Amino acid sequence: MSLLIVFFSLGIILLALEVVTPGPLCGIAGCVCMVLGVINAFDSYGPVGGALAVVLALAALAAVIYLEFFWLPRSRLAKAFTMDTTLHATSQPLPAILEDVIGREAVAETTLAPGGYVRIEDRRYEAFCRSGHVEPGARLKVIGLDNFRLIVTKT
Repeated sequence: MSLLIVFFSLGIILLALEVVTPGPLCGIAGCVCMVLGVINAFDSYGPVGGALAVVLALAALAAVIYLEFFWLPRSRLAKAFTMDTTLHATSQPLPAILEDVIGREAVAETTLAPGGYVRIEDRRYEAFCRSGHVEPGARLKVIGLDNFRLIVTKT
């Protein structure tokens, strides 16, 4: 009887820890302890005791699943650790406004092989040249814009 109590107690403790610890290790270990408890119950008390142990193990598992997926996310504790607002921002601003640079002439400030820097009027931009290698001072035309740089080609 004492081994059965040890397995079930340890299984319940590990399943409870699984709710608040990252990763499935505590949950798996808790389930293994519960299975060992059920096996011990079948061995020690026969089919009736084993069936009762199975029911208790499934009830404990159902309780843990309910606590983890239904009760805990709605609790005050979860609200203290979660964000309820959404930020509508980017990690860095766009290099340029599309309408302001498309079709404009740029001058290669550095060697573009195929990436480098160009200048449009008095502003410096990072650029990618689809035409390949370009020497500094070359005249280029802006044909597009991706996430972080202008896309240019030789004129």
